[in-house]
Amino acid sequence: MRWRYILYVVGTLIVFIGLSMLLPLTFGLYYGDESVAPLLKSMGVTVLVGLLLFLLFRKRREEIMRQSEGMAIVTAGWAAAGAFGALPFFMGSESVSFVDALFESVSGFTTTGASILTDIESTSKGLLMWRSFIQWLGGMGIIVLSIAILPFLGVGGMQLYKAEVPSPVPDKLKPRIRDTALILWKVYALFSLAQIILLMLGGMSFFNAVCHAFTTMPTGGFSTRNASIAHFDSLYLDVVIVFFMLMAGINFSLHYQMLRGRPLAFWKDGECRFFLAIVGLFVLLVTLDLFRHGVYDSLGEALRYGAFQVTSIITTTGYATANYELWPAMSQIILLTCMFLGASAGSTGGGMKCLRIILCFKYCYRELFLLLHPRAVSTIKIGGKPVADDVMRSVLGFLLLYIGLFIASAIILGGLGVDFVTSLTAVATAIGNVGPGFGSVGPADNYAHLPHAAKWLLIWCMLLGRLEIFTILIFLVPAYWRK
Repeated sequence: MRWRYILYVVGTLIVFIGLSMLLPLTFGLYYGDESVAPLLKSMGVTVLVGLLLFLLFRKRREEIMRQSEGMAIVTAGWAAAGAFGALPFFMGSESVSFVDALFESVSGFTTTGASILTDIESTSKGLLMWRSFIQWLGGMGIIVLSIAILPFLGVGGMQLYKAEVPSPVPDKLKPRIRDTALILWKVYALFSLAQIILLMLGGMSFFNAVCHAFTTMPTGGFSTRNASIAHFDSLYLDVVIVFFMLMAGINFSLHYQMLRGRPLAFWKDGECRFFLAIVGLFVLLVTLDLFRHGVYDSLGEALRYGAFQVTSIITTTGYATANYELWPAMSQIILLTCMFLGASAGSTGGGMKCLRIILCFKYCYRELFLLLHPRAVSTIKIGGKPVADDVMRSVLGFLLLYIGLFIASAIILGGLGVDFVTSLTAVATAIGNVGPGFGSVGPADNYAHLPHAAKWLLIWCMLLGRLEIFTILIFLVPAYWRK
């Protein structure tokens, strides 16, 4: 393991994180709020540390990155992003401990959306912009962004892409991985710009429109208001945000194909059809359940709030327009199911991913089929192409680890004194990068009241979920450390 090379690349990423604080600093200066000093200090410390690592461990020749080193860089890069991203929150408020600041930062970069801020609206504009911007950066991935804009990272980019992009089978849109990453970010930025314009047409201020676009496309869910999207109480804004949450929950390579004049790419993709069908089914069931129990007076109202909340949870965005803890049991169970399912592979959403669920269903069906026809040759296919055995093993291993880690973490959280419902759903939303759960971490609450040990555990779960579990757990395998 070439630690000099790893620290060199991580140092480069830290410099980028520091420079990215210029955007919220600009907003802080414009509004003349108290975020200017903490952002300046944080930027100075971050850039200085990054430059020291960059200069001390600078490579002297082009080096090819190994897969194990790619995983180390991704994990160390996200850990560093969380730590240095916490500095503005820590320096910007005397009441925020470093653990709370780290929780908020990691929640932002991992696009989880779980918050410790008890009064968001009293937070300075500069810090709110930083809070939103780190979700936007984390959505498509700081590592992928770095590959796109830092060509001197060289030919080792594919290892980073495989470790970073949330998909069992990453799509290479171009022969060079740097070109692929750049395409993904162009599509991402284009959708973000379109959403900003549409939100402003609906009456949002420029600041609020930018912040909410920065947290919708990465399926992050941080809002500038205590009541989240419910504060605006606008059907138009609800529809716009639902549309962009759905777009963010679909594989971004399909958006690229659509922009190149192939709109049927969505229909031809089996995972996209499955994702949209599940969303449609759950919206229908929740709408009918809400109307049947008289939660809303009209079917239209039930559809509006049901569609928003289902889309928000299944894409792991985490916005809220209603307190769904007051909804009937069936609707709550559907939302809990959405927390585990998640969005499409290759999207900015979290959760298990629909592609893995499809492969699991196909695997189970094949086992049943082989019981009836033991001599038959049956192959699992996606999009008409056979799925390799190593991919299937990876998918099944991921699902088992996901459930195992969920159960173990929920038990530990319960042991720390957190109640049953909160323990289960806090871990589910952390490892699924969803945000709000049930119990004392529901849509009308936050995570500030949890003990520090619980926050450390949830930070770990958020990173596990964002980096697809294997990227972090590989460090626990003794063989990884052998030459």
